[in-house]
Amino acid sequence: MTTTEAPRPTGSDPSGSSAPDQAADPPPLAPLTTWTRRSLRRHLVRRRWRALALAVPLVMAHQVGEAMVPVIVGLVIDGAVATGDVRRGVLGLALLAGVFLAFSWSYRIGARISERVAQSAEHELRVDLARRVLHPRGGAERGRQPGALLSVATSDAQRAAMFTPAIAITAAAVTALAVTVVALLRVSVPLGLLVVAGLPPVLWLTHRLGRPLERRSAAEQERVARAAGLATDLVRGLRVLKGVGAERAAAGRYRAASRDSLRATLVAARAEGLYESGAPLVTGAFLALVAYAGGRLALAGDITVGELIAVVGLAQFLIGPMQRIFRAGAVFAQVRASAGRVAEVLSAPPAVGAGTAEPAARAGALRLDGLTHGGLRDLTLEIAPGEAVGLVVPDQATATALLDCLGHRIRPEGGAVLLDGVPLDHLAPERAHAAVLVSDHEADLFEGTVLANVGAAARDPGRVPDALAAAAADEVAAGLPDGLDTVVSERGRSLSGGQRQRVALARALAADPPVLVLHDPTSAIDAVTEARVASGLRTLRAGRTTVVLTTGPALLAVCDRVVLIHDGEVTTTGRHADLVRDDAGYRAAVLS
Repeated sequence: MTTTEAPRPTGSDPSGSSAPDQAADPPPLAPLTTWTRRSLRRHLVRRRWRALALAVPLVMAHQVGEAMVPVIVGLVIDGAVATGDVRRGVLGLALLAGVFLAFSWSYRIGARISERVAQSAEHELRVDLARRVLHPRGGAERGRQPGALLSVATSDAQRAAMFTPAIAITAAAVTALAVTVVALLRVSVPLGLLVVAGLPPVLWLTHRLGRPLERRSAAEQERVARAAGLATDLVRGLRVLKGVGAERAAAGRYRAASRDSLRATLVAARAEGLYESGAPLVTGAFLALVAYAGGRLALAGDITVGELIAVVGLAQFLIGPMQRIFRAGAVFAQVRASAGRVAEVLSAPPAVGAGTAEPAARAGALRLDGLTHGGLRDLTLEIAPGEAVGLVVPDQATATALLDCLGHRIRPEGGAVLLDGVPLDHLAPERAHAAVLVSDHEADLFEGTVLANVGAAARDPGRVPDALAAAAADEVAAGLPDGLDTVVSERGRSLSGGQRQRVALARALAADPPVLVLHDPTSAIDAVTEARVASGLRTLRAGRTTVVLTTGPALLAVCDRVVLIHDGEVTTTGRHADLVRDDAGYRAAVLS
């Protein structure tokens, strides 16, 4: 796997970011590349190796300084206290003060750089996850709820980014162990050999204790993401749930998901508790053995009193780095689980092809050629440039499949959608989406003013007033406190369903694409307003290809042609008035 590294900016600080560019987004990961949790961790380290190369020696120096404290104390006792030499005592205390000053500053600077590296890595992962989810070829959202993607971009990205500071912590702890072993060997070869022989089995045993935590942490994150996704969907559809009286059923579903998440969290917590209690027990037994052996040597006269104090101090000091190694083991276990989830999203296969062709023209001729996907069965349909066609699709699953194909969100199982003779899959995704705009039934608004929402996609700002009038969104603005300058909340929740629908329709009309596909754009609007919208839509889209998936009679009545699709195939086609009069199946689908 290859990734593209951007050149480092000159004049950057030790953490890898220059002062003028601290707010700049990191260069993107290689697009649509297969990542594994291991390759993702390697990438994070490569991007920050200069900062880590500075942070690691600093935190290592801190641990060396701390390891030297009991050694210096032992030397002072043997060289000054035992002999009464005041001068050697003062020099020893001065040396001790200098060591304290040096390792405290080393830790302060090293820890600051490590934390900045972690924050930078977390930000990069979140930006890259957002880029992948928003990639024109799609695919990252398939099989994942929005809340689950949010969980990956927040908690999982944060945990995965902890890999970088964990490297510094682990390196410092290993350095402390090495320095301690050397110091013990200088004091007593048997003690040093005891530590060297005992450390590998101790570390292996603690690693084994951390394996269940890794597995259960992954399960915990997955169930938490599932519960978060369900909660997001329930909040988003709260009005619908209340409208159909399904609050109790929805609460039951979330309660079950929440309990499942709680059980997984408790299982992971028990695994973490076992790890946190078992690891100190193993180290405590090992350190007790080292202290006992040192005491026996002191009683036998093989080491001095100062050396005994140094041994006891080093044995106590060993607790800190060994605990940090154990904590790092727990962090690495969680990092592996979260990095795997992040890598799965980043490596999600694209939903559509990587076409590079440009649209042949802006005529807007649309052809469904043997389209097969979901409920669609070899669907063939031609829509002429500038034609307004109504599609009546009683089965919602089939309607969704058709919208996904028209909106170039998926690659059809068979057949193709052609725009002006060119298959959508041959077009660059950005061009395909711009040429064929699908306005969904539940189109969301962005936080901002009504005018900003409508004008955001407008090619020509002068078209915005006409789009507002055609969608009857001017009436919505007239009833708001600040008119078009009224700020709507996220997803437009401060507006009613009908108001939100009209503003979303005005936004689609203002974009003025060659082909506009609308899905039930007036389902939450009263009959009088729907008639006005139908008339405005017909007038504003004159000469532009328009496809409306709806069962609304007012919209179907202004279409040039209406097509009934039943069981995934075209069964009836004609004018709305003629079909209502002559086709019982059409009447049942539209007027029931």
